[in-house]
Amino acid sequence: MNWNTRALATAVALSLVLTLAFAASASALPGRFWGVMPQATPTTEQFQRLKRGGVKSVRLQIGWNAIQPLRNGPIEWDGFDEVMRQTSRTGIEVLPFFTGAPKWAVPEKRIPGGQGLKAPARLPVSGNAARAWRKLLREAVLRYGPRGSFWRQNPDVPKRPVHAWQIWNEPNFRYFVAKPNPGQYGKLVKLSYGIIKRTDPRAQVILAGLFAQPNNCIKLKRPLDPCASDFLEQMYRRTPGVKRRFDGVALHPYTSRYQELEPRIEEVRDVLASRGDARKGLWITEMGWSSGRPEPKRNVFAKGVNGQRNQLKGAFSLLKRKANKWRVKRIYWFSVDDQQDSCNFCNGSGLFEEGFKPKKSWFAYVRFAGGRAK
Repeated sequence: MNWNTRALATAVALSLVLTLAFAASASALPGRFWGVMPQATPTTEQFQRLKRGGVKSVRLQIGWNAIQPLRNGPIEWDGFDEVMRQTSRTGIEVLPFFTGAPKWAVPEKRIPGGQGLKAPARLPVSGNAARAWRKLLREAVLRYGPRGSFWRQNPDVPKRPVHAWQIWNEPNFRYFVAKPNPGQYGKLVKLSYGIIKRTDPRAQVILAGLFAQPNNCIKLKRPLDPCASDFLEQMYRRTPGVKRRFDGVALHPYTSRYQELEPRIEEVRDVLASRGDARKGLWITEMGWSSGRPEPKRNVFAKGVNGQRNQLKGAFSLLKRKANKWRVKRIYWFSVDDQQDSCNFCNGSGLFEEGFKPKKSWFAYVRFAGGRAK
């Protein structure tokens, strides 16, 4: 073998090793790793485009106040049924999260500093509210779980049952419960786990996505909205036995830039480790930045079109690299679509702008997820 032939063989071998290493790294990510959360329900065509782009899972709200507005009234599943038809036919898995108690179950209370907005005064952990909550969860699992009635009633729909259920949304943030209470949330987790596991023993129960650092929580001695790590620690402390009543922890690590993700995630992992729970997986059930015009003093999440793409690339690269160490199971980008007046960055948080026109961030998402942009 002459020198040129030997060099060529070495180059080919090295290329093969690198290819196999890349493939092994990609395959090491958990299944359904790449997810999104829409603000408005996508159309069938939009779900299909998300699927082609590599989206494996979509996080969707089951708003209790919307589907059971009347005391002792039926739970109205028609709207969620339609979404399940669309996602199942498209091949995307659904992660539902339950939130929003109706006023007949839990009274509303003005949110401190919320400019007149209201939220449930507490979580549904006792009395009639707890009984109604258990019924809601049981009916959901009996409808959409592996043996669900939805699949029998829709034999033409590919069977893609729900295997994981998320309990509430950001319970450490006053906009979802007027007075965050980690002990109360621990009770909600325990009673939710009991009814879900009795109905489907193989189901996974995932904690609500905790807002990593709402309203400068670390700078206040007694914040109205506790930091995610503090809230999680207090949940363990105030709720004996809660460790055995959930299968994964979820985080919403909204930060001004992706470089701040690491300390936010490490704080939560440290709490899990200190409680002997380090083996539990981490679900990033919301994360994102806005393509809106940068306004550093008013909105740290607005980065412009190029900035949004760059934050996504930096965050996804970090999470892929640390996926094994941090036991990251899923990532859900918030959001699919821009929506006006939903939050201070929701009008630019989407991967798509009005008319479902893709942004630069969508093309970056697709490269990570291994899909096709169109």
